[in-house]
Amino acid sequence: MAGLRSPIDETIRGIPPGTGSVSLDTIASQAWRPADNSMPLPVLTLDEAAFRENCRQMFAFARSHGAALAPHAKTPMSPDIVKLLLEQGAWGATTANLQQTAVLLKAGCQRLLLANQIGGDASGRRLGELLKQYPDADVRVFADSPQAVSALAVAGQYAGRPIPVIIEVGRGRAGARNINSARDVIQSIASAPDRVRFAGVAAYEGAVASADPVATQNAIEELSELAAQTFHLVREQAPAAPLVLSAGGSAFFDLVVTALQPIVAADGNATFVLRSGAIFFHDHGVYERALRAVDDRKGFVIDGEIRSAVVAFAPALRLWAEVLSRPEPQLAICGMGMRDVSSDQHLPIPLNIYRNGRLLPVDGSANPLRVSKLNDQHAFLRLPSGADLAVGDVVEFGISHPCTCLDRWRVFYGLDEDGRVCSAFQTYFG
Repeated sequence: MAGLRSPIDETIRGIPPGTGSVSLDTIASQAWRPADNSMPLPVLTLDEAAFRENCRQMFAFARSHGAALAPHAKTPMSPDIVKLLLEQGAWGATTANLQQTAVLLKAGCQRLLLANQIGGDASGRRLGELLKQYPDADVRVFADSPQAVSALAVAGQYAGRPIPVIIEVGRGRAGARNINSARDVIQSIASAPDRVRFAGVAAYEGAVASADPVATQNAIEELSELAAQTFHLVREQAPAAPLVLSAGGSAFFDLVVTALQPIVAADGNATFVLRSGAIFFHDHGVYERALRAVDDRKGFVIDGEIRSAVVAFAPALRLWAEVLSRPEPQLAICGMGMRDVSSDQHLPIPLNIYRNGRLLPVDGSANPLRVSKLNDQHAFLRLPSGADLAVGDVVEFGISHPCTCLDRWRVFYGLDEDGRVCSAFQTYFG
């Protein structure tokens, strides 16, 4: 897959002033470590060993259950990360809009699921013009209504070939709500065979989840049943077509695999595709809780063996910030905020403190360090009495929700096992 790689300089967070232009291929030679103040902070980093192990675990799970992976590129929006996932054996990649699709097509990714409605006819024209530039690309697009199919028919007109359409069923977000609505979508595809064609069925189970685990499991089972019924109707219309049956897959992958993979296995000419994205990065918050729920369900099964998802996956992202001020005995102000880190699912979690590159002992068992709030570029760190934290110390934070953290960064840095920068990943969120 071709790259979209360009040198970086001090206009990017983390690059020391005066460094000049740095190639992504030679950045490891700088021997920077965020823990020892050799980089201007804040920076976002990826523990590459943890990322590789997360990949190994998720691909092993998918292989064991006969599922393919099309990781959702919206999480990192980094062609280099997508390339790593394809090298691991990903079936393809998933995008959420035309801009993301254009980025990955330009980077050389040939098989994409555009897992969203694209809008009306004007967006259909834009999609068609984009696909016309990539005649060999396999881009399959979601539709949940006759109107969405009509827009894709416009795309097919401009692209000069039929658009493969995946019928989205769903509740809580987009998606045909019932089998009659799904029939309407099927009829719309069948009526325009020169501009659209049947490609499968998809759902997003996360949209029906709630705080009640029993209600969540029931809702996912009902959604899966709707997806299965719709799949059978599509198969009737396209008896020889290779189809896709797809679901989300970072929090409830065990449930959708159990419900939907047997449908694909019985069909014999279909692929079950998980669109997992955040799981490869994991976190210290929302996905940590999600994997504990997987373990409660005994859902992380590989080759017939029940394993612990919490043990198998490790949070790979870290946010590093310097202490800027100690204005009160039990308060420190750190140089990072809402412009740097996710806060929609949980505030960042302080993990470690470094002084001149040395790890300081922290006893937070009774009254731990905690972030109480964020401003645009300040984090309010509440401290236990007598905490040894000084201006210039570096605090290492865990994050919650990778998707809404990574999108704040044009570049994030890969760390080796010694905590040194060994790579850099450019992002293209637009």
